Amino acid sequence: MNSDTRDIRKLSKEELDAFIVDMSFDKYRSNQIWEWIWKKQKTDFDGMKNLPKNLKETLSSHFHFAEASIDKKQISIDGTIKNRIKLYDGSLIESVLIPVESQNRFTACVSSQVGCSLTCSFCATGKMKLQRNLDAAEIYDQVVIVNEQCKEQYGRPLTNIVYMGMGEPLLNYKNVLKSIYHINQEVGLGMSHRRITVSTVGIAKMIKKLADDEVKFNLALSLHAATDEKRNKIMPINESNNLKALSEALSYFYQKTKNKISFEYISFKGFNDTTEDAYHLLKMTRLFPVKVNIIEYNPIDGVNFERNSTEGVENFARLLSNEGVTVTVRKSRGLDIDAACGQLANKE
Repeated sequence: MNSDTRDIRKLSKEELDAFIVDMSFDKYRSNQIWEWIWKKQKTDFDGMKNLPKNLKETLSSHFHFAEASIDKKQISIDGTIKNRIKLYDGSLIESVLIPVESQNRFTACVSSQVGCSLTCSFCATGKMKLQRNLDAAEIYDQVVIVNEQCKEQYGRPLTNIVYMGMGEPLLNYKNVLKSIYHINQEVGLGMSHRRITVSTVGIAKMIKKLADDEVKFNLALSLHAATDEKRNKIMPINESNNLKALSEALSYFYQKTKNKISFEYISFKGFNDTTEDAYHLLKMTRLFPVKVNIIEYNPIDGVNFERNSTEGVENFARLLSNEGVTVTVRKSRGLDIDAACGQLANKE
């Protein structure tokens, strides 16, 4: 990589247009380059077959591609694939392919930051230090990599993308939205917004910004406790973004966008699984249409929480379902390779 050149994928389409015109090439060449980059995922200029040689040379002298590559791949007994991905600067992140063949659902779980700053007590990533944000192309590359794996392993492309890997997406707001733009565009991966979910621990002002920006993707709140007292104990962010503020922000988001909202709720034995806990959660579901995903706790080193029994999880889900709440119990996937929810941490 030439340190005197720029990463071409950091350019907007308008910036690329201007560069092409400034270099005295026909403007339509910009459209060809853009398609090679974002739709065909080409990461070298020589491979852009319909460009003239002098344009390829000009591009090579001004730009490079900051590529991401698989550093290590692990395959779970349940078919889940975890990738440790190496970025251009040597940073490591993790992305996961989660197949549920019985539902014809194949999901990429992607990271938005190298590490995390939010120190949620049940999350392995939260025990890492935040190193930096990912740029849009680095997020996009994860989707491309996992999509190719899905086609190779299961003979079909991804059906869904969730921003639930390492990091807090709303603390990397601009790059996350830019990556979704490229994933969604026809000159890109062409995946519908309805297939994309962004998960946040809950930053009220940024949820409102999503609404004001009229995003079209789905939103998930990592809730995990429905009282401030309990949530403060496990998620320090709640002290500055309490449940009242989050409820107001989510109501605003729904009123402005009508997009799907879900609550992610890890079931911790003896902590957030009582009838009273269900009652508090039920009250929150009355404020706007919401689906509740109850998640099995996935153990991490140095944490004293205990996984709930199958019966305990199902009883809690039944309390909500009997009151008309849409509830899904999400079974752990990739547990044997530390690829399950809350376990991504570059363990090695």
